[in-house]
Amino acid sequence: MAMETLACPICSMTDILAGEGGAVECATCGHEWDPDGGGLGEIRDANGVVLANGDDVILIKNLPLKGTESLKIGTKVRGIRLISGDHEIDCKINGRGVLLKAQFVKKV
Repeated sequence: MAMETLACPICSMTDILAGEGGAVECATCGHEWDPDGGGLGEIRDANGVVLANGDDVILIKNLPLKGTESLKIGTKVRGIRLISGDHEIDCKINGRGVLLKAQFVKKV
């Protein structure tokens, strides 16, 4: 049974399937979540400023990535997307999808 009124918070597709115990699953990317989870709540940056989808932020700390790469302090990230989980920010940096913790960014 497809649920057309919901969109996946990860990939934004509307191919949603009903799962077990009231949870739903995205048929496109496989992400599972509880649609009645109460939302994300307020996500704040390192300075306590509330973040929203589409905000631009700057890294306040060097962050290592898998491999030998790292993200440098002062890197500007445009058009963030807020998600639930341990890493609250989904974004792209130099064409690479990255998840960040809000405590390591400040709003521009």
